Amino acid sequence: MSGTYEFVQLDVFTRTPLTGNPLAVFADGRGLTDQQMQALAREMNLSETTYVLPREPQVEAHDGKRVRIFTVEEELPFAGHPTLGTALYLHNAAASGADEIVLDLNVGKIGVRFSTDSNPRSTRVAGDVFGEMRQRDPEFGPTLPPDKVASVLGSDGGEIATEWPSQIVSTGLPFAIVPVRDSKTLANLKPDLVKAAGLLEGTGARFCYFISPERQGRLEVRARMFFYGGEDPATGSAAGCAISWMVRHGVAKSDEQIVISQGVEAGRPSEIFVRATRDAEKITNVRVGGYAAEVLRGTVTL
Repeated sequence: MSGTYEFVQLDVFTRTPLTGNPLAVFADGRGLTDQQMQALAREMNLSETTYVLPREPQVEAHDGKRVRIFTVEEELPFAGHPTLGTALYLHNAAASGADEIVLDLNVGKIGVRFSTDSNPRSTRVAGDVFGEMRQRDPEFGPTLPPDKVASVLGSDGGEIATEWPSQIVSTGLPFAIVPVRDSKTLANLKPDLVKAAGLLEGTGARFCYFISPERQGRLEVRARMFFYGGEDPATGSAAGCAISWMVRHGVAKSDEQIVISQGVEAGRPSEIFVRATRDAEKITNVRVGGYAAEVLRGTVTL
């Protein structure tokens, strides 16, 4: 369908423009076909683009804000930084200033809660509001053989932190959580993505999330995620899987808030705030949060 469509570009999981993970948000995608949404996502050429599809207020009050998420290649049922960034944009645009917004995604409803800094609110998304989404309770899948993981890294396995398992975890989108020995080793990783795809075949996961947890008083975690021939600056969906994994395996304490630093090697440093609750053997209440900063607005005419 022809028409004019406005969009906002945000950097997510950061307070500082030109860092974090970029996201394009089309505030009103009504009238766009699936094919046009996919083509616009390719045109934006970012890791994800979202489309808000406004509905009647009473419908949104009951079912949430309808949002669809596209990469340059496909539509996703869920992804972390598009969910957080879109929610922060909608919170900023709303006159009510509600402390929670529910997004109706293909994976289901995801709630995002907000807390505002004491300084006056900006008319733009300006890193002054913290948003925290609650992801689905994790599903823990199979562990991966250490020798197979080592083959992805082209090594004898010395880079892997073998005291913990490499494991498939999903809080809406499955990832292989792979613990790495230390942050220096993580910074030098050069995984073979073809071998990684073979390793993950049949697991439901398509990507590995490499993390380096190091506790020196407080737990500090660095992460990297390679995909589509590049590197993702911040992966909120994988971060939810990672904190679930950390709490389950005793790396992090129940409800301990951890900051995952990602995107350093890609030149776009990001901070992802994560926590989860352990209730006996169950991991629940998985929360992933952060900030966002607006960098540009534009109009597309089709």
